[in-house]
Amino acid sequence: METKRPAKVHTLKTALEKLRKYCAYQERTQQEARDKFYELGLHQREVEQGISLLIEEGFINEDRFAIAFAGGRFRIKQWGKNKIKSELRLRKISEYCIRKALSLIDDKDYIKALEKLIAQKGISTKGVNEAQKKYKVARYAIGRGFESDLVWGLLNAEVG
Repeated sequence: METKRPAKVHTLKTALEKLRKYCAYQERTQQEARDKFYELGLHQREVEQGISLLIEEGFINEDRFAIAFAGGRFRIKQWGKNKIKSELRLRKISEYCIRKALSLIDDKDYIKALEKLIAQKGISTKGVNEAQKKYKVARYAIGRGFESDLVWGLLNAEVG
């Protein structure tokens, strides 16, 4: 069994250098940076001081993170707003930042993505009857984070 070697204890100055590179590479949350500081062996007072310095210097910005995260998960992974929202909450992003990021997802693109998802899943879903097939497609789309009223509205509009 492999044991994890304790991290070399860094000073705040050396840890900040590492964290600047870490945050410059891709958007990070305050919690990710905080965890990294602790990994580097810093104590709570130094960690909080380091976090506030990174925020002042613009290396950490939760608004920017939430917007990038929401946009990427929607465009690339085709996630719905509910799934994006719950994932951002897990990462301890404020409700204000979450609302702002989700509001930037274009409604037309969102509906198009859901329609495409429903069409693709409808083709690949095998059901005994049309009602079962519709249920399976809806369950899949809702599982991807799309709102149930929107999913059912589109599914019922196709039939009607």
